[in-house]
Amino acid sequence: MVSNSIWIAGSTRSGKTTYLIQQFSRWVQGELSAAKAQGRRSRQTKPEILVFAANDDNRRDLADRLASAVKGKYPVISRTPLGFFQDEVMLFWPLLIQKLNLRAQFPLRLRPETEQELATQLWSQELEQGNWQQTGMGEYRLVRRILDLLQLAAIAGTPIEDIPSILEQGFPPPIQLDEEVPPDHRLIPPMLAGKLLQQWREWCWQRGLLTYGLICELYWRHLLPDAQYQEHLQNRYLGILADDTDDYPAIARDLFEVLLDGGAVGAFTYNPDGLVRLGLNADPEYLAGLKHRCQIENLLWRPVICLADSLGHEVAQMVADPNFIAQLPDAIQSIQTVSRAQLLRRVAETIAEAVKNNLVEPQEIAIVAPGLDAIARYTLVEILANKGIAIEQINDQRPLNAFPIVRALLTLLALVYPGLGRLVDRDAIAEMLVVLSQPQNPPADEERIKDTWKFTADIDPVRAGLLADYCYQPDPEQPRLLPAAEFSRWDRLGHRATTAYTKIVEWLEVQRSQQTQRLIPNCIVVLDRAIQQFFFKGSQLPYEQLAALRELIETAQHYWDVDARVRQSEQIDSPFHTTIAKFIQLLRQGTITANPYPVRPLNIATPAVTLATIFQYRASRRHHRWQFWLDAGSPLWSKGGAAALYGAFLFLKDWSGNPWTAEDILNTDEQRLRRILPDLLGRANERVYLCHSDLATNGQEQNGSLITLVNAATPLTTEKAIAYN
Repeated sequence: MVSNSIWIAGSTRSGKTTYLIQQFSRWVQGELSAAKAQGRRSRQTKPEILVFAANDDNRRDLADRLASAVKGKYPVISRTPLGFFQDEVMLFWPLLIQKLNLRAQFPLRLRPETEQELATQLWSQELEQGNWQQTGMGEYRLVRRILDLLQLAAIAGTPIEDIPSILEQGFPPPIQLDEEVPPDHRLIPPMLAGKLLQQWREWCWQRGLLTYGLICELYWRHLLPDAQYQEHLQNRYLGILADDTDDYPAIARDLFEVLLDGGAVGAFTYNPDGLVRLGLNADPEYLAGLKHRCQIENLLWRPVICLADSLGHEVAQMVADPNFIAQLPDAIQSIQTVSRAQLLRRVAETIAEAVKNNLVEPQEIAIVAPGLDAIARYTLVEILANKGIAIEQINDQRPLNAFPIVRALLTLLALVYPGLGRLVDRDAIAEMLVVLSQPQNPPADEERIKDTWKFTADIDPVRAGLLADYCYQPDPEQPRLLPAAEFSRWDRLGHRATTAYTKIVEWLEVQRSQQTQRLIPNCIVVLDRAIQQFFFKGSQLPYEQLAALRELIETAQHYWDVDARVRQSEQIDSPFHTTIAKFIQLLRQGTITANPYPVRPLNIATPAVTLATIFQYRASRRHHRWQFWLDAGSPLWSKGGAAALYGAFLFLKDWSGNPWTAEDILNTDEQRLRRILPDLLGRANERVYLCHSDLATNGQEQNGSLITLVNAATPLTTEKAIAYN
């Protein structure tokens, strides 16, 4: 069945999105009007075009380009697939209440961190019985894995009741202890997992709590098949634009089919070298079935110059066949050291030298790695910052507790509210004093180096340690900071430190007094007051710290809203400081919370080197003149890692139904690497550096899939780095 819809297929940077925008312009100029006149009912308002992108950053960019193409003359609704499902479920919640006989209350979406905590509490009895010991996993990881199964089933259009049978079929007991099967693929007891997920779903429904998994299930299973909803959908949208459909979940195709059946026209782009989210929540093969309803346009050439055109085939052949020997051109060079510490320093110095000699601008450089640990991030950021070069970390998902400014505020809460004394120790007090004693006058612009603020606190670490030792009074119920005079040698503190410390103590006393008088509604107010008092209201902080504060406030507000909903439904009247204690403990466990909004700096023109994992870099669809492939000899290049969820391939529409074996895992890893290499080379315009250290951080020798490329590349020398342009 072929319609006026179009399927645009092509490799990385082949012009698919540009073609999509041109198609949109043609529609606006008349094709949509003709389609409306032929078969659509007249409307008082102009029909809308539904625009999809794979992630939020791409969605913003695409919406801006579309608006510019038609000068804002046509309405465009821009969404990610999961964002659209959420909006529709929220909008049609009354309809779902009628269909499912739910309690009439406005739904509240759970963020991942609260979803994890509430599910752990609900399943505590089963977890304590020890039925999960055979999995060899900790409680936190186990709960996360079970919740991921719910989301995988929901986005695949699979009923939750079928999860146990799928797990039994895909991971039968005989392969459970196979040495070739990674621990990540050990079997979870299927029947018990299915029982817990159904229990979790019912518990959330009755309290109006929604997760992404529950939202997707409600959408495809109850909302999308509804005739009333389909009529609304088909009357509202006359066109669909979907960019990078190879990263869409299976139920997105079901939505597109409903719209196409109703007379809408569509334009879809697809990258066979993409499939970035395969193993997470994408089903590219199922989405590719849409091309049979469209006119197919294959983009076989690239309008830009990149390394994939000249080296893509050769590089892929060398990785696939280690016996294939070839000399790589100067466009691909290697940086080799013995230890990883030496490698990180050598990479940073190479970048700094190239920027200094005007060979390349910082924003034209990307550092890409299969995985980025805290040591690598810190080392690269510090060395380049000292050279006056900033680093932009794409979607840096560090735990909130990793930021000293957040840890200081959590310690502050424990000093304001009663019953939290066991959550505080002297080291935390000393750190809090240093962080809160920033100078009261913001630094001049010339003192700030590329968004990295180096300041001298009024209370240095040595004096903070003395104050914590002699002026901190521990108490399980109400710990206190005593006046500086309690320290017999208070004269050693100096005027600056004493003044700053006194202000902190006085501020705490005021907050504690108001809390006792019930003049503070919740802990968010305390956090907001502290930010205003000690951090210039956040206005002078670097973007990274400001984003951490926004993230903390949003997380605290969400946690408080969810707690209020649970208290109301469960009729809990425990003291509110118990909720604060749980919140502090949640963040101190290293929980990664949802990103704040906006998720990127408003000043995006700041020159900065891009630092990202392979997954983050490919998902962002960026491209650079130079790329540095960090840890090129690591075996992680051919592993899915965090980019593949447990059991994800069992929920694909084209799964054969056969058990998932070690051979399947190996084949999947090889196919992923075959896609990664041409995709990365398609995003490199001039040069790629293969950065390899003989030994990994743990001291083990690195001999991964790309070691053939490393050995074939010309080693970089200092003279060559300066001369080659």
